[in-house]
Amino acid sequence: MTEPDVSFPTESSGIQVARKALCLLATLGLLVAATQAQATVGREQDIVGLRLGQRVKVDDGSCPAGQIKEVSGAKMTSTGIVWERKCIPRVGPKQK
Repeated sequence: MTEPDVSFPTESSGIQVARKALCLLATLGLLVAATQAQATVGREQDIVGLRLGQRVKVDDGSCPAGQIKEVSGAKMTSTGIVWERKCIPRVGPKQK
């Protein structure tokens, strides 16, 4: 009785490397997109755990027309992170 052939088909190592690189780039792209997305909340009380440098848009109607409130973690102190609030222009979809 002969032994069964248990060898695996071999692909070109260049194709394998290209596949791995493509998967790595796709994963990194998703991570970058997720970290750069800014959250928008309806009330400032809904913000939990604001980090240093993080920005959150608050649509509570406290800013003039065409603007939205931006809350950011501005400064680190011994008691925690100090929040900074300012009204910034509301950015909508680009129009021609």
